[in-house]
Amino acid sequence: MNRRDTVLSLLVLGAAPLRSFAQQQGKVWRVGFLAPRRRPASLDSHAYGAFPQGMRELGYIEGKNLMIEWRFAEDDYERLPSLAAELVQLKVDVIVASGSGATRAAQNVTTTIPIVMANVGDALGSGIVKSLARPGGNITGTSLVLGDIGPKQLEMLLSVVPKLSRVAVLFNPASASYSPIQKSLQTAAQQTNVRILPVELRAAQGIENAFAIMTREKAEALIVLPDPIGNDHVRQIAENAGRTRLPSVASIREYVDAGGLMSYGQNWADNYRAAATYVDKILKGAHPGDLPVEQPTKFEMFINRKTAKALRLTIPQSLLISADQVIE
Repeated sequence: MNRRDTVLSLLVLGAAPLRSFAQQQGKVWRVGFLAPRRRPASLDSHAYGAFPQGMRELGYIEGKNLMIEWRFAEDDYERLPSLAAELVQLKVDVIVASGSGATRAAQNVTTTIPIVMANVGDALGSGIVKSLARPGGNITGTSLVLGDIGPKQLEMLLSVVPKLSRVAVLFNPASASYSPIQKSLQTAAQQTNVRILPVELRAAQGIENAFAIMTREKAEALIVLPDPIGNDHVRQIAENAGRTRLPSVASIREYVDAGGLMSYGQNWADNYRAAATYVDKILKGAHPGDLPVEQPTKFEMFINRKTAKALRLTIPQSLLISADQVIE
């Protein structure tokens, strides 16, 4: 083979991957999105909307080269396995699973389709991944840092009401987020001589009864743990906290926007945007089990001073300065 033929051969070999990449570029990728919450009225104004937005920023346009199969369990954890099975039957290229329940449901129905978890509580401690550096199998994504939330929320309540002795904790026992936060809360409470009063919330219909229990048990403040049911009914919970005159703190800013007193937690929208980055890497050939799990370390604080005034509470200046936003 002469030099000219050699050069032509190399050019042909080099062109093959380019042709293959071009063919991939023309593919319409199908991504499943599995969530335990209700379908929001508008994705653009919801944390879930950060995922398609992140995909657009990476060049994936719905209706052109991307199709998102949305599946919402409507706050019913028992629906997650069947919805996950639907996505497998559709042969989606990747499943994005929101929260621990959705992630486990996806893991139980497929070991081959890549799974990108988003906003999972303690993925390592709960056994969802083998390690954060190399999760293994067909899964990767983001894992929330939950252990630090409870003690900080209790500290915030104590700074507003220093003589607190009984704090109600509204939680769903079916949520994987409950255990790590509850453990850290109990430890912090023991150090401050505060008694924790766990109050279960398994369904939205139980909100009124939950507050009746708090009143009967003479709770003096409230911590709302992150859970799809509580997150979807922040306004009803905030209204009840105001009616029963309970200073309260939750984990998402929507609670404060709805009239709740305070919130402290991670930005969930950022994690859905990060999920898009994982999906992009997987669609370009990366193996999910080789992609390290991210643990976001940024926490946000929001305060509703209008609610504080209604409750006749004074928010310390130190807390106001630390807040990302104070709603007047």
